[in-house]
Amino acid sequence: MKRSAATPKSGTRAKTKPARAPVEAHLDKRAGISPSARLPAGPRAALTLGPLLHNWPADQRRDFYFRIADEAPVDTVCLGEVVCAKRAPFFDPHLDEVAERLIRAGKEVVFSTLALVTGARDMTFVADAAARRGLVEANDLAAVELLRGKAHHVGPFVNVYSEDTARLLARLGATRICLPVELPATAVGAIAAATAAECEVVAFGRVPLAMSARCFHARSRDRHKINCRFVCAEDADGLPVETAEGERFLAIAGCHILSHAYANLANEVAALRAAGVKRFRLLPQAIDMVAVADVFRRRLDGRIGGAEAMAALRPLVAPEIAFVNGFVHGRAGEEWVADSLRA
Repeated sequence: MKRSAATPKSGTRAKTKPARAPVEAHLDKRAGISPSARLPAGPRAALTLGPLLHNWPADQRRDFYFRIADEAPVDTVCLGEVVCAKRAPFFDPHLDEVAERLIRAGKEVVFSTLALVTGARDMTFVADAAARRGLVEANDLAAVELLRGKAHHVGPFVNVYSEDTARLLARLGATRICLPVELPATAVGAIAAATAAECEVVAFGRVPLAMSARCFHARSRDRHKINCRFVCAEDADGLPVETAEGERFLAIAGCHILSHAYANLANEVAALRAAGVKRFRLLPQAIDMVAVADVFRRRLDGRIGGAEAMAALRPLVAPEIAFVNGFVHGRAGEEWVADSLRA
């Protein structure tokens, strides 16, 4: 019989290294970790709570962040007004108190800037935000220019659709980039590999789709933006928008257009981690965000698998709100793809 170099001689016992996979499986079983929970080796992935995109009463907003500080297993919290500068004065008296509470609780605090500048008043608001002490997240290129040369973050409202754009932003001072929600996983991986900036993706919440100079929320009540009377505060989780057939497909939050469905990438965590994503962002909704953060923290730590995370998240969201993950699969954003991405 012709032997290959790997075939042991007759009468000898082949020395083979013990298979690592069965050992890991045994340890996982003892630790109560299901095989589907295993993630690529590497540093612990971080969890960010993004800026609030809805208009909640100032006291409710303050108490929400106090609870996040005390109970939510998130690493970073983004504060600041992103949608409409007119809302900011209501919460400004609480902003420093909330930031201090979060910092004392061990959270990193980042101040986010407006996503759309429509006039001198907005530009002044952005300049004031960019001048704040501490970390600032730029959500449009006006803020990027103001922060040029300083370490800062870039939010998902800046169009970072290529490796060259990510590299340019890093040269200007960006140390972290939350990528736009429309990117498929292949593009996320290519950008993450091309830049020294830490890459983050939106993993949960209504999908931010567009900003407008007009306020659709005010128009829905036959009012103008300048005299809106803050009607956006009447819809804590956004105003649903229906098609002519009565299907809910969008939500409005002031000047901001979001999906009606919630993005949910719990099933894609392993593949995105393997692609170089180091952070996952949750967008605040009018649900138990502490519980949502707990599910994602356990998923990012490999203590539960994607299916277990999905089962834990579903009861936290109203039954009429669907989950979507189409964009990351390279499909239409409104789609749900049951099969997880390959790591």
